Amino acid sequence: MMRTFAEIQRFNQWWMKLIQIGLVLFLLYSFYQWFIVEEATGNVAPTDTTAQLIVIFSILPLLILFYFLKLESTIDEIGVHYQFLPFHTSKKTIVWRDMERCHVRNYSPLREYGGWGLRGSFGSNKAYNVKGNQGIQIELKKGGKVLVGTQRKAEAQQVIDRYFKKEQ
Repeated sequence: MMRTFAEIQRFNQWWMKLIQIGLVLFLLYSFYQWFIVEEATGNVAPTDTTAQLIVIFSILPLLILFYFLKLESTIDEIGVHYQFLPFHTSKKTIVWRDMERCHVRNYSPLREYGGWGLRGSFGSNKAYNVKGNQGIQIELKKGGKVLVGTQRKAEAQQVIDRYFKKEQ
């Protein structure tokens, strides 16, 4: 039986990659137009440095964010650990004794949380998910719920069963 569970997930769906490729191609096309052909791209003239910088520095941070976004999760004898980079600078841990319930379940990302990513960060119900519709559902004794997405439902449940039942 597994003693620990560890998973790293990224936003690597085909449509996300398509968006990233489109942004890179748009930047390359714009550079070509501005600096080689010396023609405007849209309303941005080759001599309009301010507008060029606005275009570049509105797209570049998105590309960097897409590259660094990832959800790391671990389940061990201490509890459930998760980190949604780059938003969390360190791992967050929910220890077994603070949990009322913990199990893996199917959920509807759009209907329940409004999509994927870091969701519900100001309420008592939070979700950290990257893709799919499976997650580690944690119900806290002090109230509130945390859902951490997973692509490996059976393995996560196996480790939860090993440790969570012992703490009860």
